[in-house]
Amino acid sequence: MNQPADAVTRARQNSVGDVLRRTARRYPDKLAVVAGDLRVTYAEFDTAVNRAAHALAARGLAKGDRLALLSHNCWQYAVLTYATARLGVLLVPINFMLTPNEIAHILRHSGSSGMVTEDALAATADKALAVAGIQGVRGWISLSGAAPDGEWEDIDPWWQEGPGTPPDVAVADDDPLRLMYTSGTESRPKGVLLSSRSLITQYASCAIDGGMSDDDIEVHALPMYHCAQLDVCFNVDVYLGATSVILPGPDPAALLATIAREKATKLFCPPTVWISLLRHPDFDRTDLSSLRKAYYGASPMPVEVLREMRQRLPGVRLWNLYGQTELAPVATVLRPDEQLGHIGSAGRPALHVETMVVDDEDNPVPAGVVGEIVHRSPHATLGYHHDEDKTAEAFRGGWFHSGDLGVFDDGGYLTIVDRKKDVIKTGGENVASREVEEALYGHDGIAEVAVFGVPHPRWVEAVTAIVVPRPGCGLTPGDVIAFARTVLAGYKCPKYVVITEQIPKNPSGKIVKRALRDSYRDLAG
Repeated sequence: MNQPADAVTRARQNSVGDVLRRTARRYPDKLAVVAGDLRVTYAEFDTAVNRAAHALAARGLAKGDRLALLSHNCWQYAVLTYATARLGVLLVPINFMLTPNEIAHILRHSGSSGMVTEDALAATADKALAVAGIQGVRGWISLSGAAPDGEWEDIDPWWQEGPGTPPDVAVADDDPLRLMYTSGTESRPKGVLLSSRSLITQYASCAIDGGMSDDDIEVHALPMYHCAQLDVCFNVDVYLGATSVILPGPDPAALLATIAREKATKLFCPPTVWISLLRHPDFDRTDLSSLRKAYYGASPMPVEVLREMRQRLPGVRLWNLYGQTELAPVATVLRPDEQLGHIGSAGRPALHVETMVVDDEDNPVPAGVVGEIVHRSPHATLGYHHDEDKTAEAFRGGWFHSGDLGVFDDGGYLTIVDRKKDVIKTGGENVASREVEEALYGHDGIAEVAVFGVPHPRWVEAVTAIVVPRPGCGLTPGDVIAFARTVLAGYKCPKYVVITEQIPKNPSGKIVKRALRDSYRDLAG
């Protein structure tokens, strides 16, 4: 062992686990997290994370292992995010709306050594673990006060008791620390590996281009299993030393009341949630004067809603953030002074991102020409877990290929002109149309199906299925929706089903989904 070299490497360590410790040393007595009645300083947060890390190690988790986390937003989510990072354990956040079978796939594919779940989700977690055949750490988060049956262990003592000193684990900048599952065009979600280098450079890009600072007070209401809330918002606040207010979900009344009570200055929401806030009867009678910064992303913002936000929140500066999980996730930013002059644009590349638009042969195209959006950035994923072929395809030519189609104007502003292949953005969630199609083909009465998104006033896009039934089966839209609910998470189920005799195809036999989207774009109206 080269001791001088090892000492230099350790002294230069810059992992996600170091972020909180450094902030705690700068601002030990500053309010770090508010979650219900709990209010903790950065020093207290840091100690809780160290204790939880030691507890995980005592239960057999070590660097390189994976821990799945299935929960709504809570204080314990924040603790486990940093406790796993300090050990070099990969955190695997799981969408709490998934079915047990969908969760089981993630558990198996990730190779998780255990799971922590919210008490109210323990029954779902038990089914998923049984299907996956996993025996390991089983912790539960007490949010409702009801202990689950079986082998679950209350995790509150993990962060309340034990050594408050950091574990002695060396974590390199490009050691994987997070395994995020994202819906792409495949029938199964892909595991995106993110390292400290990916995440921390993304935090810096967000802080600079997003005008974020240590005096922010931010409400975190969107799910922390998404990169957007976890890594554009919460972890950037920790990086800077801002104050985070955690809510279990984006209930409009609770969200508005929390902004007023905590005098929040900053809020991120996808368009669907901004719409729900604007339409809520408490909006105009709630004191929102503390709010200074607003962020939107995850799906396109309707232009009329953007104009309404500027009118009804005149003192608030707006940012549009575009990206994807593979970029940890921010790629481009449209700043406040650019909103009106570039309505509909995704902005320009973020601080640590280089972006091009290329043709089918991966050659750069000039401004005004549509092509695929590609990036070079330390934000980028280390690759797809257990999938070298998809990793090689995504990074061909030394650029990460987003799958999105876009166009640059002469000023360097990017506009997204088509969705990432066949992904539907509904309520801030990604739904892979192919996954829904394959699930619906499990119905004996369906001969052919095409799934796509149509514009919707609440969800921005609504999952829609065009179905050709088998002869003589008498299939109805209600039959299709009822079946979908037995095999898919609720947000993936079609909101609209159209029964038809044939689905339009091009000369090569491929379904023309752009034509379907055009034909049915007024379905929700």
